[in-house]
Amino acid sequence: MTEAAIQAEIRKNLCRGNVRLFRNNVGAAKDAAGRLVRYGLAKGSADLIGWVSKEITSADIGKTIAQFASIEVKSATGAVRPEQTNWAQVVTDAGGIAGVARSVADAEKIISHKQTTKNEQHN
Repeated sequence: MTEAAIQAEIRKNLCRGNVRLFRNNVGAAKDAAGRLVRYGLAKGSADLIGWVSKEITSADIGKTIAQFASIEVKSATGAVRPEQTNWAQVVTDAGGIAGVARSVADAEKIISHKQTTKNEQHN
């Protein structure tokens, strides 16, 4: 399955309830005047970004927060670039959710925090 097809399936199956994911196109193109225009969140940022809403259970009991979510989508053989690994590390270090998904099941694990190791999140 292609990365585009996997992305579509992830969005179709996960974007409901407390999960919202959006396509993050990153790149550059020249405008009509020939100037380079960069677009997207940042170099290395994930294909799908968004949030998972959660209820706080300690200091702000009853309030709902949105936790940043970042999912890099890869085919079965797609390689994760170093800047993508760095992006995921920055997101998780800041308290967000990040990982690489090669299937809807992988994305569900990322969103539900069920990775067993840090490497599963970033590779």
